[in-house]
Amino acid sequence: MRIGIDATALPSQPVGAGNYIIHFTRALAGQAADQPDVELFILAQAGRLPLLGVAPSERVHLVALPDRSAPRRLAWEQLGLPALARRLGLDLLHSLHYTLPVLAPCPVVVTFHDMTFFLFPHLHTLPKRIFFQNMIRFSARRAAALLAVSESTRQDSIRLLGLAPERITTTPLGATEGFVPVRDPARLEAVRQKYRLPERFVLNVGLLEPRKNLPALLRAFRRISAQFPHHRLTLVGRQGWMYEQVFQLVESLGLKEQVCFTGYVEGADLPAIYSLADVFVYPSLYEGFGLPVLEAMACGAPVITSRVSSLPEIAGEAGVLVDPQDEDALAGALERLLSDPAERARRGALGIERARAFTWERTARLTWPVYRAVVAI
Repeated sequence: MRIGIDATALPSQPVGAGNYIIHFTRALAGQAADQPDVELFILAQAGRLPLLGVAPSERVHLVALPDRSAPRRLAWEQLGLPALARRLGLDLLHSLHYTLPVLAPCPVVVTFHDMTFFLFPHLHTLPKRIFFQNMIRFSARRAAALLAVSESTRQDSIRLLGLAPERITTTPLGATEGFVPVRDPARLEAVRQKYRLPERFVLNVGLLEPRKNLPALLRAFRRISAQFPHHRLTLVGRQGWMYEQVFQLVESLGLKEQVCFTGYVEGADLPAIYSLADVFVYPSLYEGFGLPVLEAMACGAPVITSRVSSLPEIAGEAGVLVDPQDEDALAGALERLLSDPAERARRGALGIERARAFTWERTARLTWPVYRAVVAI
């Protein structure tokens, strides 16, 4: 069974779906030796291939492709990928990011990360909205099987796309190896100095974009800032679409001295940042999975997150769940945790235990039966 893994959507600064591409591909390659009748062909842009961290072997082949801009990559997916799949003699192709080639010469499995293009279309640019709404619908009709990164995303896909439930399988994401509590004082201090982190802070990690609900977080933090004058709000992540409103709101709320922006942070440094935080807060309006919540829990950070979409599914009883539209509730949850070290420690311990159930090895193990069922048809 010759399986192609289309990892060409991997960006140079991975977040969210990019981290899925890296760690799922790595776990799948690591399990290839246990599948004696399988050969994997991992397709990636040459400049991004090192990010995957996959070594070639007898059963794992790396196919380096020219680096392309996002529009050119999508055009290549339709025009070049079918020809490559034929040359490689693929029995199955797995598209890791929503879309598939219209003229695919073999069955295709497609991963859906979320349904924001349908549920929150205003949070995307018009070209992306038009393209992905149409291509996701096409994937839903044409794919031999579909994967969802959470049960929430699976149910959204069934409801919005009219899918038969048996056509889509939930394969939850994992906490990456290395996301554990960091106790080494030297490492913690080095990361603190590298990103100029304050001594005490509330942490948020993710793209600076409307879906992350950062205006509500900023207003909630302002309500409690006088009560906790030594704490700062630290926002980790690169600038996404419409990020300007976040900086404008910081200015208008008078929070310029209380809010820190680090920009994009390398994955190797994130465990130390999670470990340094007093509280991790993630009041997103919608998440297909919400990987930062899992990462924070794995590192022992007490978590406040939204009572919507996949986030309760991930946080379980370990997280403090709030309505993301209720700024009073968000401010109250922050006040309670920042005032109670014992409760922070309890939530942190619950989070570490909860995170152990989510591994990339499990994600890969749940995927193999889908491949085999498709090829057997």
